[in-house]
Amino acid sequence: MKNMTRREFMPSAALMTAAASLGCAPLATEAENGVQDAFSMHYAPHFGMFKNSAGNDLVDQLNFAADQGFTAWEDNGMKGRNTDTQERIARTMSDRNMRMGVFVAHQIHWREPNLASGDADLRAQFLSDIEDSVEVAKRVNATWMTVVPGFVDLRLDMGYQTANVVESLRRACDILEPHGLVMVLEPLNPHNHPGLFLTKIPQAYSICRAVDSPACKILNDLYHQQITEGNLIPNIDGAWDEIGYFQIGDNPGRKEPTTGEINYANVFAHIRNKGFDGILGMEHGNMHPGKEGEVALIEAYRSVDGGGG
Repeated sequence: MKNMTRREFMPSAALMTAAASLGCAPLATEAENGVQDAFSMHYAPHFGMFKNSAGNDLVDQLNFAADQGFTAWEDNGMKGRNTDTQERIARTMSDRNMRMGVFVAHQIHWREPNLASGDADLRAQFLSDIEDSVEVAKRVNATWMTVVPGFVDLRLDMGYQTANVVESLRRACDILEPHGLVMVLEPLNPHNHPGLFLTKIPQAYSICRAVDSPACKILNDLYHQQITEGNLIPNIDGAWDEIGYFQIGDNPGRKEPTTGEINYANVFAHIRNKGFDGILGMEHGNMHPGKEGEVALIEAYRSVDGGGG
């Protein structure tokens, strides 16, 4: 078993809180200069979020988002796109100075144990998926990829399951480290995804400590963690050294900030003040349909962002 030297992921960025009235501003493309100032943090929309305003073409959606001030993008399904599409996306993002966020790195087992079981064949398949993801990451200029360890193994004590997961992740790090790539482990809530092995931030933190590699960090999805454990800011602080990526969604409803119970203005300000310069993926739906809903979503982010300083 490899004894790795631990290197910490050190993010940095800027955000202030401000207020803007929802739904009152026109689309940025209708504004006089056609392009809005960049958000102060790297919020990452996904394909389909602005399809009513930009149309179905993927590049048009990217350009629309860039015009609204978004500086990042994420695409869970990137690995399933053909090479030409991946390269087209990457060229557009490079031209618009946008950063690529996560894509899903491997086949996720939602109903049966895989990494927790210690099964050699399932581990080999996982590592093969990680190797394939290296090429995708290079093609689209990505650093982060999502890993979900899968279902629990009810036949094994949690201690043995954890050891099995850690061993698989260490071997994946051997693949990722030479390329400077990072898998981010995503705990998921048991209401939407019952029976999964990884559910809480402290659990993910302990696993990352055991794996002990810069290639294994936490994806802190604030929607999931509000449901599972709450206490968002203290858990951000407690796991800070191992958090490499955030995702966003308000609760209840999993829509944009300001539509649920999470005080995203305070949460974003806290993350900003800790110096985070990574990506915050917008892994949620739109509260309202059509172009009007897309305008409201953009203005919701303006209201909790504040821009600069």
